[in-house]
Order: sequence, then structure tokens, then C-alpha cells
Amino acid sequence: MGIQVAPRQPARLVVMGVSGCGKSEIGRRLAARLGYAYAEGDDYHPPANIAKMAAGNPLNDIDRQGWLQLLSARIGEAAACDEGLILSCSALKRRYRDLLRGGDPALFFIHLHGDRDLIAARIQGRTGHFMPLSLLDSQLADLEPLAPDEAGIWLDISKPSAALIDKILLRLATSGSVQPGHG
Repeated sequence: MGIQVAPRQPARLVVMGVSGCGKSEIGRRLAARLGYAYAEGDDYHPPANIAKMAAGNPLNDIDRQGWLQLLSARIGEAAACDEGLILSCSALKRRYRDLLRGGDPALFFIHLHGDRDLIAARIQGRTGHFMPLSLLDSQLADLEPLAPDEAGIWLDISKPSAALIDKILLRLATSGSVQPGHG
């Protein structure tokens, strides 16, 4: 079943990346392994944001502001109760991640990244999701990878999900506390 370790104290983690990189799958599976609550970032979007994306129009910073504030508040609730939380959220730009860190300065980011063609194939293969393939390039253009001073880990999505989760768990278990860095 893989590595059976957990961070030394409950943590709040964001599984980030462009649409189609596997945020929801990794987030749900990681939350189950850690016994943490899971929050799907897409569930916090207002209907206008969903409609805009479904129509093939990318969100701008103004569209995302209220959504990110709701997510930051959810993170803050978990931190105030010292509860573990896994949140899936694109968190494409540093300023978005800074806003999310307003809920917990120790927030840890799991940046899922991979080849554009692999991500495009995943988007084309899924059903029932509002995000069309036509928005992938705008998300890739907006994406600002984690900076060296941001607590987090980069993971290549061409690897099996179980291996990615094991790598996350090992990183959390061996770091003592969540620290900046990449794996």
C-alpha cells in the first residue's frame, strides 16, 4: 500500500497545478491516507466563474479574488482548529498562493506539473468537467512555478499516482515541519 507515514503535526496542504494535472485525484487520495479533510477548490467557484470557464473564457484576477478569499478562509478554519486539510486549487500565480497563505502561513504546496500533451490528453479523456481543453494554454501561460522560498514540492505527473503520494508522505514525515524545497 506504500508509505504509511504522516506529518508530525496536522498540516494544511494545497495540491496545485493547471487543469487536468490530477489535483483532485491526488488530493482525495492523499487526504484519505492522512485522515485529513479534503476540499475541492472548484466547489467554491461562484456560478459565474463556472459559466465563464465552460464557455471557453479564462478567469482573470478579479474573477478569482472572491474564490481565493473563500479558500483562504477554509484554510484558516482548519488552521485555527489545528486540523489537517488537503485543498485542490490551481494556485497558478504567486500572488494567489500568497492570498491562500493568509489562512495559514505554514501552508504547503504540492505542485503537479507535466508535459502539455499529457495534460491535454487527460483533459480530453475526462467527462463531466466544465473546463475545456481550449483554456489549457491560458493556464500554462499564467502558471508561476513555486519559488525557492515557498514551502512545497514539485512532482512530475508522468509518474504513477501512488508513487507521487508516497513521495509527498515521505517529504512530510522527514521534514519535521513543513519547509520550503522541492522533490
